[in-house]
Amino acid sequence: MAVHQLVKRYGDARAVDGISFSVERGDFFGFLGPNGAGKTTTINAIVGLARIDGGRIEIFGHDVSTAWRQARRLIGLAPQEYNFDRYLRVREILMYQAGYYGLRPRDVAARIDALLERFALGVKADAFVSQLSGGMKRRLTLARALVHDPQIVILDEPTAGVDVELRLELWETLRALRREGKTIILTTHYLEEAEALCERVGIIENGRMVALEETAHLLRSHARDELTITLAHPVQEPPPVLAHFGARVDPQDGARLRFERLGPLELSEVLALLGRAGIDVEAVNTERATLQDVFLELTGRGAR
Repeated sequence: MAVHQLVKRYGDARAVDGISFSVERGDFFGFLGPNGAGKTTTINAIVGLARIDGGRIEIFGHDVSTAWRQARRLIGLAPQEYNFDRYLRVREILMYQAGYYGLRPRDVAARIDALLERFALGVKADAFVSQLSGGMKRRLTLARALVHDPQIVILDEPTAGVDVELRLELWETLRALRREGKTIILTTHYLEEAEALCERVGIIENGRMVALEETAHLLRSHARDELTITLAHPVQEPPPVLAHFGARVDPQDGARLRFERLGPLELSEVLALLGRAGIDVEAVNTERATLQDVFLELTGRGAR
């Protein structure tokens, strides 16, 4: 999938302001941003729910505006909100969804059975949506997105509102889809989810892309691991012997000294200096930087 200089306006406001990015076949791509940043508008443009005001989007070479039938057949969307027809049973929901792509019931019956089994919905195949739990509705959303066997699966907050056990179960399902060759685009507010699943991430803010790179590289280039040395007794200011190491006292606990980017050799020197100064150390801990730290830094929403 390739997005080229995408623009979407609502009146005088630019919800999406000339962003470009691509997702390669088989990628697991995280599309992140705060509320109102332009994520949903971009997704809607990709799947044909929003008209593009500028730029273009191609799905496996098919322009979503001029070759929309071919493009949309290659995409499966699992929206955050449940939008099921309450008068249809679970199996019928999947059958109707397949029909939107020109697939006949006899041609997809076996696939629907397989999806019902895969997502543990077999016993609810003849139930109405109102009879499903929240977790079952979330699994049905994913099954519906997959019923026509798309090449790209777009997941908008797929684990929102589910418990930890189901979230981990859905993670494994998404990893399995990736192993099967599906290209996955994930939006999520759970940044640890994106860090655990996505090889590449794009971060959008105010309609513009502020980061686009491999997750591991993004963490290395923007995030800062912190090392904490806990002293036996609190101090008001960092010991003078540590003036060149950027030490700072934790405002919540005067016994804790914090450092950024302190390597093993520097740590050894710091501990030796503290020892020679007669300052006792009780513990040394490292706090690894996370994708959330990067997100807060790039979107200006906070700092470590």
